[in-house]
Parts: sequence; structure tokens; C-alpha cells
Amino acid sequence: MSAQNYCMVNEVTNVCENVTLWDGNPATWTPPAGYLMLVQATTPAKTWVWDAQANAWVLQVSGEGQIGYTWDGTYLITNEPQPTKPPTIEGAQTF
Repeated sequence: MSAQNYCMVNEVTNVCENVTLWDGNPATWTPPAGYLMLVQATTPAKTWVWDAQANAWVLQVSGEGQIGYTWDGTYLITNEPQPTKPPTIEGAQTF
């Protein structure tokens, strides 16, 4: 097996507390009891994405889970609050 990043999700809080490089083989390392190990690259994560049609920020599958994300059994969900302002576009001019 090749090493890859794993999100270490605390099974009590469902929060990713660490990201660790591991080959997935319990003979080389055993994760601490009470942690769910999720492959970071293949576990879907929801982050805030601007939806221009809805003119609002929406949670959408995008990117990889990180430390602090919450596991809901299907997705790792960002711990960032929903943004309150639309994104700004570099170099945009108002006429």
C-alpha cells in the first residue's frame, strides 16, 4: 500500500482532529482507539461555494476535509461559518 493522508475523526465528537500520513496498514501503525480513519482524498467534503444563480453561499461537495471538519456519516463538513458577503472579483470595476 502507498501512504496517503487520513483524516482522524474522533468517534465521540465526529470532528476531524488530525490529518496523518499513513499507508493504511495496522501492522505499521495502529490508530488510537476511538478514531475513524477516512482517506482524505476520497472522502467527500462540503465547503461554502458561491452559487451565482441563487445569489447565495451554499454548502457543496468541493475539496478535501481538513482538521476541524465535522463527519456526518457521509461528508466532512467545513467548520467555517457561512460567509455573509458575495465574493469579490479581482480587477472588477463598477460603472
